[in-house]
Order: sequence, then structure tokens, then C-alpha cells
Amino acid sequence: MDISTFMQHLISYRGENTFNPWNDFNPDYDTADALSIRRKNLEDYLSSRIHRARILLVAEACGYQGGQFSGIAMTCERMLLDFHPTVNSQMILHHSGRRTSRPDSPFITKPAQKEKGFNEPTDSVVWKACLDAGLLPDEFLLWNIFPFHPYKKGNLLTNRTPTDEESAAGLVYTKELMEMTGPIPVFAVGKKSESTLTAAGIPVIGLRHPANGGANIFRAQLKEALR
Repeated sequence: MDISTFMQHLISYRGENTFNPWNDFNPDYDTADALSIRRKNLEDYLSSRIHRARILLVAEACGYQGGQFSGIAMTCERMLLDFHPTVNSQMILHHSGRRTSRPDSPFITKPAQKEKGFNEPTDSVVWKACLDAGLLPDEFLLWNIFPFHPYKKGNLLTNRTPTDEESAAGLVYTKELMEMTGPIPVFAVGKKSESTLTAAGIPVIGLRHPANGGANIFRAQLKEALR
């Protein structure tokens, strides 16, 4: 398995009420070249980490404020556009990032999102915790069990929990990614990720999900585990 083959496998996925950032295009929200940007984002992100990453962190699914527009797990568009206080495009891609959400979209109504792109709080917590724990940007690899964006029917700018069938389908991509990285520690971000990976026989270190008041616990658990 190489990155090109992996990308083609990701691109081929289709699912109901699921947005595939590397194959799906929505003119209501996406810039004209959104697909090519998101594909290159992931390719560049993986290329700099496959052989350098010391750990793999796996969460549940891509969210509309994060990977849907960035094309990278637990990474939001505002980071790629250098509007984030902690993380910038050089850390992620080693070059400047480009926008994929339409600043002129009538369906994106918040002024900050129109001006600076989407921001995902969980992404901010995960990135900062990894950096604060002493990891270099290329030393941790972020992923999701279900690497696509599951949304509530009729509303793309929502998130929903992946079904068991979707998690099982997504697990295939996680295993392919692990083939490319080789044997490195796997950290499961949240119980859903932990149970899915454990049931598949993959040894993991479980971490509290940062959402819903779990940020401080996540930070402490990650720092302790890395010791």
C-alpha cells in the first residue's frame, strides 16, 4: 500500500448522508477547486508523516467544521489559512494552505467563518495537546475510524455519530494506514474509537475525547501516556 493507492481507495467511497471530502463536491459550500485542494492537502499531510510519525491518534469521524473542508482529520480550515493562534499551514503541509469553503456562500452565515474559514474546537485541543507534550508536528498522525463526514439528513453542516456499519467500513482504511506507518503506538480518542479498534484486535491506548468538558483530561492522559 502506498499513498496514491490509499487515496484512490478513499476517493471511491460512497455513503448515504455522508460527505466524502476527497470525492464529493457541494456548490453551495465549496469553492470551484475544493476537491483538488482537499486531495492535495491529505497527500501532503500523509507524505510528511508516514515514515516520521511516532504515534497515531484515531478519533471517530470527520466533522463539518474540521475535515470536511480541510481534507485532514482533526484539522480545521482556519489552521490551514493561518488564522489559528497555535497551528499554521507550515506545521501541517509545509506550505501555505488554500480555502475550500466559499466565503461568499449564502449558507455560511457566521462572519468569522466567512472571513477566516471554519474552526473546530476539538481540533485545536488535540493539536495543542500534542505540541505541548513535546511532539513535533510531523511526529503525530491524526485519523478517524470513519474518515468521512456523516451528517444529519438534509443538513450538510451538522454532525452525527457513524453507524456500526460505517465504523466497520471505515476501519478498513485505518488498517491500511497502519500498514503504511508500520508498528507505532495507537491512541484512541474517545470510547467509540477505542471500542471499534479493540474489537478489531488492535491494541490501543484509550484517551478521553476532548469534547463535552473532556479537554483537560485528554491533555493529562496524553502527556502521561507519552512519558
